Amino acid sequence: MFDWRDYGNGIIAFDAGYVRPILAAIHMVVDHGRVAFIDTGSNDSLPNAIAALKKVGLDESAVDFVILTHIHLDHAGGAGSMMRVFPNARLVVHPRGARHMAEPSKLVAGVSAVYGPEYVKNIYGDILPIPAERIIEAGDGQVVTVGQRPLQCIDTPGHARHHICIVDAQAHAIFTGDMFGLSYRELDVDGRPFIFPTTTPTQFEPEAMRDSIARLLAFEPEAMYLTHYSRVPDVADRGRDLLRHLDVLVGIAEREANAGEARHDRIKQAMTEYLFGEIRTHGCQLPEASLQEIWATDLELNAQGLGVWLDQRAS
Repeated sequence: MFDWRDYGNGIIAFDAGYVRPILAAIHMVVDHGRVAFIDTGSNDSLPNAIAALKKVGLDESAVDFVILTHIHLDHAGGAGSMMRVFPNARLVVHPRGARHMAEPSKLVAGVSAVYGPEYVKNIYGDILPIPAERIIEAGDGQVVTVGQRPLQCIDTPGHARHHICIVDAQAHAIFTGDMFGLSYRELDVDGRPFIFPTTTPTQFEPEAMRDSIARLLAFEPEAMYLTHYSRVPDVADRGRDLLRHLDVLVGIAEREANAGEARHDRIKQAMTEYLFGEIRTHGCQLPEASLQEIWATDLELNAQGLGVWLDQRAS
């Protein structure tokens, strides 16, 4: 069985089956026999989603909502496939993302321009369109109800301008997508998570990210539920860590702003050295090669995003 975490509060996390084990979680909210999925992984996630429903004694007709925190394809790539097999589901997405889920060609073209069409095809497959009449554009404060459980969508830019987080007041929880950073379970030490921000291109905005993190913390949840990877408790402490790391990464980018063609490599190297130092202070004893493997994509994308932000700021 794929990774499965039932938190006993109506929230279940399971592995999306995206790229490597416990990289991306799909969260399933279950209340009175009704279901919402939060984020979707890629098309490869669909068998796990169906298996998750069966594991709790439900079927495809129980799904009322597929909710996307944002439309980056590791969060939204499987949405079209899910919507085709969940006949009662409505898609919930930020208004800025709705049109791209109804007509995904520009979204796919943008991702292909960065990673190459072959990579996108191999990792995500065909990104299927979703009928516009099945899409709910979730503006700030929009509430959808799963069974008898209200889920409130809040606008949280900083990682992307089409990012929402979902507040589950009944569980004292927030589903944060990428807004509350990344926290991989392999890096836990005695139950303590390590967390760091995701500054991926092309809409990273540090001030907006700080404001969004502060807004999440103001809810005082018992835990954040991250797509990468699921439950993070001790929210106030982790929020302070996240903001501290964010300030350091922005400072690294600013110091290298005029480094010319070497800028990307210099940002990436400095960020790598910083995070490796921090993870050792955290107490993690994984070999450096294992850390490189876990963080390889994130280090590259974070460096790219910081570079894009520098260029946008300069223009």
